[in-house]
Amino acid sequence: MRAIFQRMVILALAACMAVSLAAQAQAQDKQGDYQLGAGDAIRILVFQNPDLTLDSRVSEGGTITYPLIGTVEIGGLTISGAEQKIASALKSGGFVQQPQVNIVLIQNRGNQVSVLGQVNRPGRFPLETFNTRVSDMLAAAGGATVAGDDVAIVTGVRDGKPFRKLIDIPALYLGEKAEADFVLSGGDTIYVNRAPVFYIYGEVQRPGSFRIERKMTVQQALAQGGGPTIRGTEGRLRLHRRDASGAVAELSPELTDAVQPDDVLYVRESLF
Repeated sequence: MRAIFQRMVILALAACMAVSLAAQAQAQDKQGDYQLGAGDAIRILVFQNPDLTLDSRVSEGGTITYPLIGTVEIGGLTISGAEQKIASALKSGGFVQQPQVNIVLIQNRGNQVSVLGQVNRPGRFPLETFNTRVSDMLAAAGGATVAGDDVAIVTGVRDGKPFRKLIDIPALYLGEKAEADFVLSGGDTIYVNRAPVFYIYGEVQRPGSFRIERKMTVQQALAQGGGPTIRGTEGRLRLHRRDASGAVAELSPELTDAVQPDDVLYVRESLF
């Protein structure tokens, strides 16, 4: 019985080690694909050549100074690409016959993402990990303000081409659109615009401007304004809406009609 228990423990430990090794290999693959940028702190090691170990920071010009080979431009290269470039320089210079170079990212400061607009802490944030997603960066910026829109605009560059995508913010956290929570790249910008509003005035309890909630109807907009006063009536509503040409049209809306950005609702006085 004891032998069976020991065997089960050994098998469990082996399984844990296998999972750990797989996770480490995955992390190394992600690190190998990471593009180095200005401000990144790295450690360079050459197998069996401890005198060539160097801790350095990538300059604003994307370069480092390395023993024997001098200035090396590694900004924009992946970690694996930078390893190959240094190894090639060491070999071609006759300094090391078969160099095995390993670069470890100590601190990621080169790749940053800007979060702007209606967020609680706008600014530039470093990509601290290799798989920072849109939801992570919005959380780092304190999330959208009360006046912020439900949509974030993410812009950047992918494969040398301009990149722009609209992100449904609530869906990121509700799990409705997991594919929209993609991994960010250095230089990306997240912008949260001010939420669209409508205006209501006339015989209404709380005239003013209010945020348009999703799928808001005229009836819900009227309720947002506190409803009609004792002199007003919801049966004599007027809606002023600007069309694509910029002209303002006056409409008689139904209570079930959808409210659009910058709509102006006028609650008229009852005839009786």
